[in-house]
Amino acid sequence: MPHSALLRRSFLFAALAVLMGVAGIGAISAQAESADYPVKPLRLVVPYPPGGTADILARDIGARLATELGQPVVIENRAGAGTAIGARHVAGAAPDGYTLFLGTSTSHVMNPAVNPQGVGYDPIRDFTPLAAIGEVPYVIVTTPEKGLSSLDDLLSRTAAADRPLSYASAGTGSANHLAGELLGNLTGVPLIHVPYKGSAPALNDVLAGQVDFMFDLMTTSQAHIQSGKLVPLALTAGQRTSALPDVPTTAELGRPELALTSWFGLFAPASLPPEVAAKLTASLESVLADEQVRVRLGQQGLNALPLVAADFGAFLRRDLGYWQGVVRAAHVDVNG
Repeated sequence: MPHSALLRRSFLFAALAVLMGVAGIGAISAQAESADYPVKPLRLVVPYPPGGTADILARDIGARLATELGQPVVIENRAGAGTAIGARHVAGAAPDGYTLFLGTSTSHVMNPAVNPQGVGYDPIRDFTPLAAIGEVPYVIVTTPEKGLSSLDDLLSRTAAADRPLSYASAGTGSANHLAGELLGNLTGVPLIHVPYKGSAPALNDVLAGQVDFMFDLMTTSQAHIQSGKLVPLALTAGQRTSALPDVPTTAELGRPELALTSWFGLFAPASLPPEVAAKLTASLESVLADEQVRVRLGQQGLNALPLVAADFGAFLRRDLGYWQGVVRAAHVDVNG
């Protein structure tokens, strides 16, 4: 073999050895960092603006998680596109355990069920489920002037009326829109959907009597119920809540399929190293078992939802599949 060919071959072998060595060092370094995790601050991305329920919840959980992990947890608000901006950002982040996401039933169920191509991420494939935090039911509310005192009253009135009753929502494809569609499908009673750009203007028009009723989060309607401005007809839950102990549940009223809640949970990007996922899950279990945290969740109207890791993932898949079926049955078109 010519001398020049030998030199080239020697150079190639040497270069290959260097590359393999670098790769090996990188793998060892990554393994060591996973074992020592966390070695730097974490980001917790919230897909809502500061000040709301999700933001307050993230700051409470983040502060406790920081104590458990021994590293700061920095809250990063990335609102917009109905939670899709924040969700897409986390779905594309490095799966190293330093970027977490406060996911909700909106980000991981409602939006993907209504507009699977438009959200820009897969709620199952692109995330690692860590732990559910809690859930809050919706309450069917109307005003005293409507003369309705129960869910049966509402259904009887709209079935007999020349014009079906109307219900407000935060927009086409929102949770309270789909709840109304589900109510109509289950009972065969016609209802008129009135979409708004957000829950606040929708509730304002219900309070003003412009729309007949609404499925609203219990946390936002509670003060209006206590002041007498709104009448609660039913709670979309399996059991009553201490916050509204006199309000019957849809399950009690023979409509268990209407047990609709808005839930919150923590996620990481997909392909998270198992040892990092295990440490995060264990830390979150400890945080959520703390009595002070449970009290704080209750003050915000949330019921505990004790699901972690694979159990949380299974819950998510069931919930998504259920609401995909509702969307198909209702022929919901976000572009309509």
